[in-house]
This record gives sequence, C-alpha cells and structure tokens, in this order.
Amino acid sequence: MADTDEQGLGYWLRWQVPVCALIFLAPSAIALIFVSKVQTAPLASYDLWLPCWRRLSPVWLLIYRAAVFVFMSWILSQIVASHGAFSFYFYTQWTFTLVIIYFALGTIISAHGCWTYSKRPEYEEGDHLLKRDQEEYNKSATNRTNKIKGDIKLQSHQVQEETEQRAGFWGYLMQAIYQTCAGAVMLTDIVFWFILLPFLTSEQFRLNLLMGCMHTLNLVFLVLDTALNRLPFPWFRFAYFVFWSSIYITFQWVLHACGFTWWPYPFLELSTPWAPLWYFSLALIHIPCYGMYALIVKAKNAIFSRFFPSVYIKSN
Repeated sequence: MADTDEQGLGYWLRWQVPVCALIFLAPSAIALIFVSKVQTAPLASYDLWLPCWRRLSPVWLLIYRAAVFVFMSWILSQIVASHGAFSFYFYTQWTFTLVIIYFALGTIISAHGCWTYSKRPEYEEGDHLLKRDQEEYNKSATNRTNKIKGDIKLQSHQVQEETEQRAGFWGYLMQAIYQTCAGAVMLTDIVFWFILLPFLTSEQFRLNLLMGCMHTLNLVFLVLDTALNRLPFPWFRFAYFVFWSSIYITFQWVLHACGFTWWPYPFLELSTPWAPLWYFSLALIHIPCYGMYALIVKAKNAIFSRFFPSVYIKSN
C-alpha cells in the first residue's frame, strides 16, 4: 500500500505510470486491430449445444451446464454475502462471474437446441444432426463409391447450413466468453496457487474453503465442459482475453484515481520502481496461460480421436 502522502496528482506523475499504461494498452490496441481484420469460418449453431460424442444425448450437456451454473452461482452468492460488493474488487471474482455467464448462456442455448432437436421428424434429425459425423466417416471409408454418395448428400445439406444453421449473435458471444474464460481461469489459478499463496503472509492473505473452491472449480468445470462440447477454439480469440484483463486493470486505475489506496494484488502497485517489470511479466504470462488451454483442446482432439475414432467428433 502506498503512503498517504504519495496519493493524489503526484502519484500519477511518476515515470512508472506512462510506462505501465503503455505495457497494457499497446497489446489491447494490437488485439483490437487484429480482431477487426481476421477472417474466420462461420460457426454452426449446433456446435454450441451438441456434444462431441456421437452416442451422448445433448440433454446430458444441458444438464451439466445447468448444474454447474447453479452450483457456481451459489458459491459466488456465499462470497458476496460474506464480503459484499468488495468481492468484485478482485480479478478472481470477475473471472468466476464470467464463467457463470458462460454456463448460463450455454444452458439457455443447449435448452433451445434440445427443444429444436425434439421437434424435428426422425429422418430429418438424423440428416441434420449427424452430417458432420457422416463426413468424418466418409473421409475414413475405403469404399470410394459410398464416399462419393456421402459427399453428394453432405453437399446438399451445406446450403441449409449456410442459410439457416449459422450461429447468431448469442452464439458468437458464447464462444467469445468461453475462450476468454479459458485464458482467465488459467491466469487466475496460476497466480493464486503459485504466486499469492506461497509468498503472502497469513496477515495479508488467509485461505479458506470458499476461496480454494473459487480458484479450483472454475478451471475444473470449464475443462469438463471442454471434454463434452464441440466448440472450435481459434487462436485469434486470445484478443478477447487481453481485452478482459485490460478492462480489469483500467477499473483498478480508475478506482485509485478516485482515492482508493489499496491494491488487491501487490504487482499492480505503481509506486515501486519495479512496477514496469511486474506489468510486463503480467502481460507476457497471458500467452502461456491461453496457450496451455489451447493445448488442452488440441490434446482432447488428438487423444480422443485416436482412441475413440468411432464415437468422438473432432472439433473444427
């Protein structure tokens, strides 16, 4: 915590302030430019709610998402009941809330998808919901005649997918939140378990059950959802993770400009000459955090498609 006489205008005129601002604003600007120019393949609406396992009913994914949403909401309510609005002073609660929003959106979209699935005639369900399964099968088939027939059938369904089955705004929002959460939960848990917990004293920091759950279950629940869903994981959405962290840092700077004197994380303190190094390290750690989760998704596709080729559907 900075001394009282270090607050005010003099605090913000330190040389560390513009350097630290550049460190987190420059990546945000680059990410914004990158997102505005990137071209991606359309997201299919059924990828939002169908499992990546052929024989697993989408109802089970719906039940899982709904149960996680309820349980995580209960944990957050207990934290807020204990600490009030001050709970949202921390990046952990921000990220935990974002994961809850993801599971809330996932529950709604899964429910809508299951309802749509139940309304389709049996023959139409098979053609519509299993077209990618058939595509994977045709690619590995040895009979060229059957493959050609399968390709013709898939081609006839492609027009319907292009016109009717693209994900809308809420679908793309769900995917963006999913990938933002992927990097944010990794960052939250790594900083908590490997930086804050070992080095802060018991007077500064005290671990309890709720806090331990918040820094563990966020990742566990998201990885389990990844093991079940068939959402693609393009690298360019790393930019949204950068935006998320930049928004939080901006939030902290605004609060301190308004008179707050305590930083929730010591490495955000600007009065130390080491501040630029801390901010630069914090910026760099975003890359391996997002990369580790991307490797989880890649390992999922590689391992499951190898050991369960007949039942696993590879993500795009």
